[in-house]
This record gives sequence, structure tokens and C-alpha cells, in this order.
Amino acid sequence: MKITYIHHSSFLVELDFVNLLFDYYRGNIPAIDLEKPLIVFASHAHGDHFSKKIFELASSYRKIQYILSDDIDEKKVPDNCKDKVLFVGAGEQFTNRTFFQNNIEKKENRIEIETFQSTDEGVAFWITCEGKTIYHAGDLHFWFWRGEAQAWNQEMERRYYEEIDKLNGRHANIAFLVLDPRQENDFYLGINEFVKRVEVDHIIPMHCWGEYSIIQKMKFHSCAVAYKDRIAVIQQEGEILEWNS
Repeated sequence: MKITYIHHSSFLVELDFVNLLFDYYRGNIPAIDLEKPLIVFASHAHGDHFSKKIFELASSYRKIQYILSDDIDEKKVPDNCKDKVLFVGAGEQFTNRTFFQNNIEKKENRIEIETFQSTDEGVAFWITCEGKTIYHAGDLHFWFWRGEAQAWNQEMERRYYEEIDKLNGRHANIAFLVLDPRQENDFYLGINEFVKRVEVDHIIPMHCWGEYSIIQKMKFHSCAVAYKDRIAVIQQEGEILEWNS
């Protein structure tokens, strides 16, 4: 599995039979096989997670599909892409076989996708493909803000726990998780609560707003002693991460 960090919460995941692009709105997409299926995910409509530029990819990739959160305005989809778009809401579970109608029984051709309700807007994605499990949080996160009222933060905590409790006991090979330096001393809360519930092989922080030093702060926070070696370090756009598992 090859992962390229593009920008903010956007990553390209290259598997053997399919490529996955998450939350692209800016940055350089690596050159990849144009004949290999490409699935483009957008977790919600916020400008740092979605751009109409993703539809320009359809002119280059013959086997392309878009899986978009249903808070994204359908009017933003150009006519030439309408038959390539699937809008999804939270709490959905489905098998994607769009590219493989002639060989749908092949294991490598099945992509199982689940969606979860964000604590902000849109959805998070849990994807099973080629024997791998990949989680992309979108903006599903423990958005604790010291400037907010206690009741607001308690409600945020409740909503976050309610959603990630649905993943309790699961295993993910890769988890793209929010690590936002704007939360100041509370930056660690979302990741720490997630890994209490989900066994994650590789934790990939995102949503860092270019402040990559926050990743080292996470690795060496007292809460992360048991899992610090599983936190990937990203220092710049275009960085490549590769694992066999």
C-alpha cells in the first residue's frame, strides 16, 4: 500500500487494483496509471475538503467514480460526470462494483464502504478493499474548544463518542485522523479516544493546517505512549508512506 500526502486532509492511496483519492481540493496529485480505477471521495462540502476541480479528473481517467457526501450541492456536478457520482449520507453500507460489472465475483473487485455521521458536516468513510481496511475521518472529530460553553463541549463529546463507539473492537490498517493545532492543549483528544476503541496499525494525522510539528507533539504526548510508534510523521506535501500491511 502506497500513500501520498497531498494537502491538509487529502491523500492518494494506491492499492493493487484500485486507487483512492480523499478530500482533494488543492495540491499535486501524483502521476498514476490512467487505466487503473480511481475512486474519489469527498467527506463534505467545506472548501478545505472539496473542490469542483475533482471533476476535471474525469477527462483523464476512464474508470473513475465519485463518492460524495450528500451535503455537497448536486448542481456542482458537471453534466459529463453525473453518471459517475454517488451521493451518500451517514449510516450507509454498500458494495461498490461500478468498474467491474463483468467480474463482480472477484474479491479484488469488491469495495465495501460504510459511512458515519460527522460531528461537523458530512460523513466519515470506513473502507474495506483488497483485504485492507482504511478509515478516513473527514471532520468526524472531538471538536473541543475552550472558548465554547461547557454544554456545547459536552454535547460534542457525546456526539463523538456515540459515533466512534460504533467502531469499537474493529481493526483498521490505516486511519486518517484529525489532528488540529487550533485546539491548542486539547489537540490530542480525538485521536486518543479513537485508538481506545479501534486497533489501528498506522495512524496518519491530517487537518494540521501545515503545522506539522503538532504530529511530534502527538507522538510524545503522555497519552500516546502505547501507540506513538504507530503514528506516521508527515513533514511536507508530497511525502510518501509505504507499508505491506
